Amino acid sequence: MKLTSWVLIFLACNLAFSTISAFRLSRSQPTERISGSAGDVLDDNPVGRLKVFVYELPSKYNKKILQKDPRCLTHMFAAEIYMQRFLLSSPVRTLNPEEADWFYVPVYTTCDLTPNGLPLPFKSPRMMRSAIQLIASNWPYWNRTEGADHFFVVPHDFGACFHYQEEKAIGRGILPLLQRATLVQTFGQRNHVCLKEGSITVPPYAPPQKMQSHLIPGKTPRSIFVYFRGLFYDVGNDPEGGYYARGARAAVWENFKDNPLFDISTEHPTTYYEDMQRAIFCLCPLGWAPWSPRLVEAVIFGCIPVIIADDIVLPFADAIPWEDIGVFVDEKDVPYLDTILTSIPPEVILRKQRLLANPSMKQAMLFPQPAQPGDAFHQVLNGLARKLPHDRSVYLRAGEKLLNWTAGPVADLKPW
Repeated sequence: MKLTSWVLIFLACNLAFSTISAFRLSRSQPTERISGSAGDVLDDNPVGRLKVFVYELPSKYNKKILQKDPRCLTHMFAAEIYMQRFLLSSPVRTLNPEEADWFYVPVYTTCDLTPNGLPLPFKSPRMMRSAIQLIASNWPYWNRTEGADHFFVVPHDFGACFHYQEEKAIGRGILPLLQRATLVQTFGQRNHVCLKEGSITVPPYAPPQKMQSHLIPGKTPRSIFVYFRGLFYDVGNDPEGGYYARGARAAVWENFKDNPLFDISTEHPTTYYEDMQRAIFCLCPLGWAPWSPRLVEAVIFGCIPVIIADDIVLPFADAIPWEDIGVFVDEKDVPYLDTILTSIPPEVILRKQRLLANPSMKQAMLFPQPAQPGDAFHQVLNGLARKLPHDRSVYLRAGEKLLNWTAGPVADLKPW
């Protein structure tokens, strides 16, 4: 289609949508109730439905690590830190392990950062093994289920596979000692060795106060059709191209860099959050992993997320109807993004914006301090509560062992 045709389409859409306030920030619109496959559960209160025992580990597993690098409090992997802080003061916490439904092991495996702020996962397996050996030696609860009633927060790129490169993460697989535990992780992809059945997929951490400080008036028109800021190529780590984002980001750039409907760039302006609030669609393509904070930012700012990551498992997928809220585009169909998005009927866009305007949806994406009803902390607990009661089969017979403590790469077996 010719460039002028796209301009005419956008102008026509702008005129039609302005009549029915479709380009308004979603918080100024009527909201619509959210119901996922588990029902209307976003507003559920987990208090009274489960009890959690928090292991008191030596500070070398958490607090001392954070003291060495406070940047861990603000990076996208910070859920592991805030989850512990939340549980320590949560009414679901029990000090009596005999009455606990779940056991939480607070280990900060992503708080080992490069100067650029990226987590180095190479010590994480030894650190996690050390913590499990400690609780197995000092408490009886791990040994009676080999971790089947325990949960861990593992927000690495590829969760408990503990590597930032997918091929090497797949080669490693999930740490053998965590095979029976419930993993709370940002990584989610169907039929992938780094996502085990029963895991709870959560949003990455995005600073709530920072986003709140960038809110613009609710009546601001949404004058940007498609918005994206970020890398299209990663020359440093993928010099030949085609591997990073499986080529999806490169396809966005090559096909739409000159399209007036697409406001896309590698530049990250100071108005980034404000721009998202002026956009109808926000691209959320995979990078090295299928997830990124853009999904959280899009939801918070009422910008319809365009999810480009085949087989992705999204946060709290049993509670949030992502198909109704976002737009899913197969990676192979990226060259047709313009046609796909301009073909969506106005009434469908309006409904997605109404769902995004629901406060429950936004709250579920955040790890605020202090915690708020319905936030991501509570969604994790709700997910754990929906797994109860534990099947009797998780409890091992006396002397029974299922996990292999010597499995895994030799380097993982060294002391930490």
